[in-house]
Amino acid sequence: MGILSAGKKDYVLQNDRKARAAAVMANMTAPSGPGGPPTAFLKALDRLVEPLVRALISLGVTFPLFSRLLKRIYIRVATNEARAGGAPLTVSRISVMTGLQRKDIGQIKEQIERKLGPPANVSLGARLITIWNGAKSFTDSDGKPLPLPRYSGPSPTFEDLVRSVSTDVRPRAVLDEWLRLGVVSIDDQDRVHMRSDSFVPRQGFEELSYFYGRNLADHIASSTYNLLGEGEPRLERAVYYDKLTPDSVAALEKYARDVGGEALRQINREALRLADADEKKPDADQRMSVGIYYYSGPDVGSDAEADDEDT
Repeated sequence: MGILSAGKKDYVLQNDRKARAAAVMANMTAPSGPGGPPTAFLKALDRLVEPLVRALISLGVTFPLFSRLLKRIYIRVATNEARAGGAPLTVSRISVMTGLQRKDIGQIKEQIERKLGPPANVSLGARLITIWNGAKSFTDSDGKPLPLPRYSGPSPTFEDLVRSVSTDVRPRAVLDEWLRLGVVSIDDQDRVHMRSDSFVPRQGFEELSYFYGRNLADHIASSTYNLLGEGEPRLERAVYYDKLTPDSVAALEKYARDVGGEALRQINREALRLADADEKKPDADQRMSVGIYYYSGPDVGSDAEADDEDT
């Protein structure tokens, strides 16, 4: 990872981050001799990619199509890594880093700019949900989002919420879209209730796909940072149990939703306070994300047994 080609000084990325990654790699067992990828990482990759491939197959993304996408990503990441290391950026360098042929790189290099912005309604929606979950005027004494009268009644109303972020968007349009996505519901008193503690639509494939990519990418990025020893370990913890009954799994899922939702509400309130204070500071160029997930499924064998399988 840190050294691109043994014995060629031109292919050494000269920076502390790469040096640390190289030190980590030096202590790993490779299946194909020095310089090969570590066996332990290949086993982890097998496990990591399997649910992704399930999604790919289910949604009609064939291997040739995914392969073309991966080529672009390899070139983009290698380009960014080379630039970060202060090394001259050439087709030859990218070829050595990725293992791709020079002709492939030449054909793809001009197409690697990403356009990964969220769907239009996600940016506005995420901001509104943040305020509804965190601002004192929109939460109750326990810090939970208040049910909001649609357009009239005691303040605050749903219209007040939308107007707090944008006066260019009609509150009715936002409400109709959120009802379509399953983000909110309306009770018999004509009050709007949040159905989720964050903007995770129950319908709307474009929105679900956006969060699928963003949330998993941030989790993997944090894990990669820790795996390569690029600095002080970042927060990444999970609780694992097996040999549970379906009733226990269901009880734990509800408990995780309750406890996790409250933890995220508290983090959101603090993040909203800091974001408001940082808004006009010249060095306010960083972002953060904190996530909670829950998984359950059949017990198909221990990790030890799985690790004995060939990769």
